[in-house]
Amino acid sequence: MRLPVLVLATAFAGASLVPAAAAVPGPAADAAPGSPATAPATAPVAGPIVQMFQWPWDSVAQECRNHLGPKGFGAVQVSPPQEHVQLADKGYPWYQDYQPVSYGLQSRRGGGEQFAAMVRTCKESGVEVYVDAVVNHMSGSGSAGSGPGSGGTVYEKYRYPGLFEDGDFHDCRRDITNYNDKWEVRNCELVGLADLKTESEKVRNAQIGFLNGLVGMGVSGFRVDGVKHMPPEDVGAVFGALDGDPYVFQEVIADQTTPASEYTGNGDVTEFAYHGKVSNAFRDGSLAQLANLPDQMSLPSEQAVVFIDNHDTQRSSPTLTYKDGQRYDLAVGFELAYPYGTPQLISSFAFDNPDQGPPAGDGGVTSPASCEDQRWVCEHRRPVISGMAGFHKAVTGTGLTNWWDNGGGQIAFGRGDAGFAVFNTEGGQLSQTFQSSLPAGTYCDVMTGEVADGRCTGGTVEVGGDGNFTATVAAGSGLALHAGAKVG
Repeated sequence: MRLPVLVLATAFAGASLVPAAAAVPGPAADAAPGSPATAPATAPVAGPIVQMFQWPWDSVAQECRNHLGPKGFGAVQVSPPQEHVQLADKGYPWYQDYQPVSYGLQSRRGGGEQFAAMVRTCKESGVEVYVDAVVNHMSGSGSAGSGPGSGGTVYEKYRYPGLFEDGDFHDCRRDITNYNDKWEVRNCELVGLADLKTESEKVRNAQIGFLNGLVGMGVSGFRVDGVKHMPPEDVGAVFGALDGDPYVFQEVIADQTTPASEYTGNGDVTEFAYHGKVSNAFRDGSLAQLANLPDQMSLPSEQAVVFIDNHDTQRSSPTLTYKDGQRYDLAVGFELAYPYGTPQLISSFAFDNPDQGPPAGDGGVTSPASCEDQRWVCEHRRPVISGMAGFHKAVTGTGLTNWWDNGGGQIAFGRGDAGFAVFNTEGGQLSQTFQSSLPAGTYCDVMTGEVADGRCTGGTVEVGGDGNFTATVAAGSGLALHAGAKVG
């Protein structure tokens, strides 16, 4: 949740609704909340995480099987699966999904059976499933009078039948106004959203039951929305009590009042400084400044989740997005090549209005996502990004080697003996002999093609016995080689 300036675009980034009748089974009423989770060393997948923003469950399953698994993506982050408000008078905006009304599994993307089938298909394809979890709040003031939720639940703000009642919410029932006051940030309302008493055993047990139901269906992890608005011990008590030790990464838009490090005891944390630093460098062409990138971040690499854009920044601070074409693709390629943090990508839908919801049919039900449909952007299928997903998987566990730059918008670096990448954001071509640690051989440039039937569909590069190779990289493009893409 990004506040206070980016009110709508970030405040609603974490709620969803589902009918109580379809609620996921939970623990016994007297189950004790857990202690803070032990922070994992890194995401338990080799390939990158891709946020399939607003994709329906059937479409996610198909994409896992047909593209994400074969191309080396490690996990999908799916939109909140629980029942949410329906804001027909506002054209069914994207943020309605971040306003839950129950913990039943009936969203505009599908129901519980479709969700479970999607999880099974993705896991069978080698892709884990992470859920965007909304536990800070329920619905907001703007949904008053909007009718039942997406699963038919009739509700009021502060009253959600069979789940939460008035006493389960904080008493500060006004919007947050002072972000320098940590108590207010954690106890007052984020743009009118009913703020749950996450310190309450009843609230925690209900959330643990819902999340454990998802774990029981095969969900492997959670992106926790709006974490800044909850005390670290509350987040730890809920997510530390889950079965199976799922991977947890927390959305924290850090500031002087709430540093990201405050939450690292519960799991990984989103490093928002990364997207600004890297996006600005690729937008302005000042790539040489990225040589010592980890020193410019607040979190150690093993606890940072990084991104070039997500569903919030696309709308509220769009330094680079899909609308920026090749410059954006190269920035994402760098994210996948450089050894800092766990990379999170996005695959989204086209929009002109920042509040605009996904492509939909009658009643706001989301239309099937297809990369042949121009309404769905499918960033993950762009050649540079798709090719670099495999690069990232191939170089996981290796360090930075053989850095080179021209002091401006041309850089190159290796990942041990597993890979080498070149980026050129300047107006002229880059012709250079590079020193790498790659074994000798013929390599496919995975930014332009892939290995198919023993041949490269794009460019090739010959690496000599000393690791050297000579290449010409056109203006505004890049080149990437890795040990898994050799031919001959």
